[in-house]
Amino acid sequence: MDLQTKALRQLKNRREGFSLEQPFYIDQDYFKLDMETIWYRDWLFMGHDCEIPRAGNYFTVQVGDYPVVIVRGKDQVIRAFHNTCRHRGHRVCTQDKGASAKLVCPYHQWTYDLDGSLVFARQMGENFDKADFGLKTVHCETVAGYIFICLANEAPDFAPVRASIEPYMAPHRLSEAKVAHKTTIIEKGNWKLVWENNRECYHCAGNHPELCRTYPEAPTATGVQGAKDDPFIAEHWARCEAAGLPSEFKMDPSGQFRVARMPLIQDAESYTMSGKRAVKKPLSGDVQISHIGTMLLFHYPTTWNHILGDHAISFRVLPISAEETAVTTTWLVHKDAVEGVDYDLDELTHVWTMTNDQDRSIVEENAFGIRSPAYEPGPYSVDHEGGVMQFVEWYSNFMIERLQGDKARLSAVA
Repeated sequence: MDLQTKALRQLKNRREGFSLEQPFYIDQDYFKLDMETIWYRDWLFMGHDCEIPRAGNYFTVQVGDYPVVIVRGKDQVIRAFHNTCRHRGHRVCTQDKGASAKLVCPYHQWTYDLDGSLVFARQMGENFDKADFGLKTVHCETVAGYIFICLANEAPDFAPVRASIEPYMAPHRLSEAKVAHKTTIIEKGNWKLVWENNRECYHCAGNHPELCRTYPEAPTATGVQGAKDDPFIAEHWARCEAAGLPSEFKMDPSGQFRVARMPLIQDAESYTMSGKRAVKKPLSGDVQISHIGTMLLFHYPTTWNHILGDHAISFRVLPISAEETAVTTTWLVHKDAVEGVDYDLDELTHVWTMTNDQDRSIVEENAFGIRSPAYEPGPYSVDHEGGVMQFVEWYSNFMIERLQGDKARLSAVA
């Protein structure tokens, strides 16, 4: 039985409300199936357009086997390219980020303009046509300060994503923000375990003392389980929407992405040990009220986000192998906020630095236990883990739909 058929059968026979079978979390061939079926074919969050504010600014990312460079052009348009020289394949941009008037391959100095066109390739003969050897493009979309790419030859329609999330994010003016801090940690666990851990706070009281000072443990905080019936949340939504901030829980029919504005606990305004704002200067002048809670944005498989009154935090998930995942956290503040004057960096980052490290440990111990031959899928808590069940349901349905109609050649066999 080939791997595609085996995985499809396992997903179709999955016991509802239970975790996945072991190979989905630890097997390298199943990981390759994930990459080919989801990661190489759908929209992925990569970063923020404020990270490349001027023409020639770029940053690079690695998505599985694909190195990608994302650059702002002279026309201010943000584009993405395969970071592979059209000469002999050397990476054109070898640094994590940089600035350059042209993109120059360090191997033989083939030189590309910021729109990807090849402008210089020395001594290639009189019949050589530079127009045939520009950098290969990657689909790229920006929305409300966020950059998404898609590696597929034909990308899915991005319009539904834009229509859903832009109204919620636009008031925060993240295109005009700046990066206060950015970190990447490697979690030794499958990317789905990273997401499952994120999608519930059943574990928070016992593992996240810093986060629990401001973030509610209640299942309704995810927006998935009964949020509209929670009077505290309903009142919060009404107050924020009256101030021009879209807030009510909204999820795409596929379950892939959703937005909601959730209150923090008690009188908290920000993710700090005191609950007070970490940044004196508001993130956006368009937000006229305080205590707006956190605007939650989730988009599988790459990002979850918290956008508050004083700062925003994005999280990017990128799989490295079946049992390694890179999680990048970026803190955004107002472009004119000054470190040491408007905010203290340790105070701004402390809660999520601690929480990320605690989650890393949880994911790694979870992965450790799943490797045991004694592991078998276990039941999720109906009361607390609705968000996890929703993620696993999305993953299963997404994979089933793609695998049933997939014409791609998958080389791995079970």
